[in-house]
Formats: sequence, C-alpha cells, structure tokens
Amino acid sequence: MKAVVYSTYGLPDVLQFKEVDQPVPGDHDVLIKTYAASINSWDWDLLRGEPFIVRLAGGGLFKPKKKIIGCDVAGTVEKVGKKVTKFKAGDAVLGDLSGGGWGAFAEYVCAPENSLTRKPDGMTFEQASSLPQAGVMALQGVRDYGKVEAGQKVLINGAGGGVGTLAIQMAKMYGAEVTGVDKTNKLEIMQQLGADHVIDFTKEDFTKSGNHYDIILDVVGHHSIYDYKRSLEPGGMYRMIGGPHGLIFQSIFIGPIISMFSKKKMGILTHEPNKNMNFLIQLFEEGKVKPVIDKVFPLQELVDAFRYFGQGDFMGKVVIVMRK
Repeated sequence: MKAVVYSTYGLPDVLQFKEVDQPVPGDHDVLIKTYAASINSWDWDLLRGEPFIVRLAGGGLFKPKKKIIGCDVAGTVEKVGKKVTKFKAGDAVLGDLSGGGWGAFAEYVCAPENSLTRKPDGMTFEQASSLPQAGVMALQGVRDYGKVEAGQKVLINGAGGGVGTLAIQMAKMYGAEVTGVDKTNKLEIMQQLGADHVIDFTKEDFTKSGNHYDIILDVVGHHSIYDYKRSLEPGGMYRMIGGPHGLIFQSIFIGPIISMFSKKKMGILTHEPNKNMNFLIQLFEEGKVKPVIDKVFPLQELVDAFRYFGQGDFMGKVVIVMRK
C-alpha cells in the first residue's frame, strides 16, 4: 500500500511517500480502507518533535516511534479481527486514532474497534475525517469543562482553526455570547459561524482590553496563564487546549494552584479520544454543527499540505484524501 512515512523529526520535507506493507488487524482491530484523513496540531507536533513534551509522552525521545502519523480517519471496513463485534466489511466509519496507534496517512490503517463510530450516509468522508479530534475537544471545552449556559461570555483564542470553528458553533448552540480571536484572514469565517465579536490578534491584545469572560478556551496559547487569569470574570474558567511548552507547564502546575486560592478555575483540557462521538454526529445531522474544510490535498502531496498547515493561515481543517 502507499503511505507517507518518516524516521526523523523535522519539517515536512522529512516525510516520504512510499510503498509499505499493509497492516494486519489483531483480534479486536478493524482494517480500514482510508478515504480521507485530516491534519491536527498533534500531527504537526509529532512531525517536528516539538514541544518536547510530545517526545516524553510517547512520541520517541530521539526519533519518532510512529512511522506513520495521522489520527483522524474516515473510510470503509476492509477486514475485521475475529473478536470484533461492532463492525463488518463494507461499513463506513470514522474515528480518532490518537489513542490506538495513529497511521491515518496511508491507504490502509488498523484501528481498535472501540475507537471507531459508524459514518452516517449524509456525511461525506472529508467531513467525517474533520470531526473526531477537533469535535471532541470543542465539545469537551464548551460543554463538559465549560458547562456553557445562555448569556455567558465565551472567548475562543484560535477560533479560526479546526477546534475553534466547531467550538464557536457549539457555544452559540448553548446560547453564549462568543468572541473569536485569530488572524485577519479568519475574521470573516468566525462571523459567518456566529461569533458575536471577532478580534484580530495581530492588531489587538484581548488580555489588555479590560474585557472579562466567563470562559476562555485557548487553542493556540499566545499569552501567559497570568494574562488569561486577568481576563476572567470572578468564578470564570480557563482551559488550555493547545499551545507552547511554557504554557503547558503553567497550565499543568500553576493552574491548579491559582484554582485553589482563587475563584477562577484554570488548567489544561485532557483529551478523551472519541468521547461522545454519537452526540457529535447527532449535532451534525441536525445541522447544528458542521466542520469547516479549507483545502483538500491528495496523499502524495502531504508534504505540501503540512507546509500549508504550518503557515497557520488555514481556516477549519486541512483534509487529505487517498484519491483525488
């Protein structure tokens, strides 16, 4: 089968499009014929080996352990392990493989059956590959951690990306007043998705504006945890979803201390892959949530796709298809 592999950390040029052996499913695994996958920040981090915590968290200290990255996948079941009960050959599925081996940037990938959900007929494979990780993180931030209610003020930092565009829609669904923060070229899409206010971070620092928010969801981490604390209402909540290693450290170690001695609750969002996927699919089918797809690249152009992703100008998701 064709796949994109790498053996050393670095920029997209370290990726190689080549022929590799097709994986063999274990007893509880499903072999998926991949139709679409999407790039997430975790893929970008694993490609570069930065921040360093991704190496410590299992990526490989000196060189990558995973030869094929890619966690969001959508495709059809090609073969099932002898103990698989949920799926059969021909079923259309989607899922986040970050908890079960990665490997979505290939024509075939094996995945534990409990990491997959059936794809509805009304959802394209491109849309299906855009939903799992970003959708779960957005739902965790808005509903599970934030417990967003009508009338609350929610700020999403990095609202023009995969998680952010979905989080805007979810926060509006629960009745919040939403402020989206991102680059100039993403302001229009944030408004189209329902953001009540948009801020261009290249021109304005929202942490110095004097405005306060009930909930801050931080996808990109441009500030210190103390800046975010200053921007919270008393009783407000900050959750870091993504960002540099310095903010990761602050959110893990300083956030709980601030929370202990303050009414403001601060910390990191702990991702739970594929949690509540059926609910996300229900929201999609009801027209309440729809992933934004910026560009679609064929697998053999994954290097170009990662270069584009690394520029940070994409809106929503960058999708990879096996055939185009």
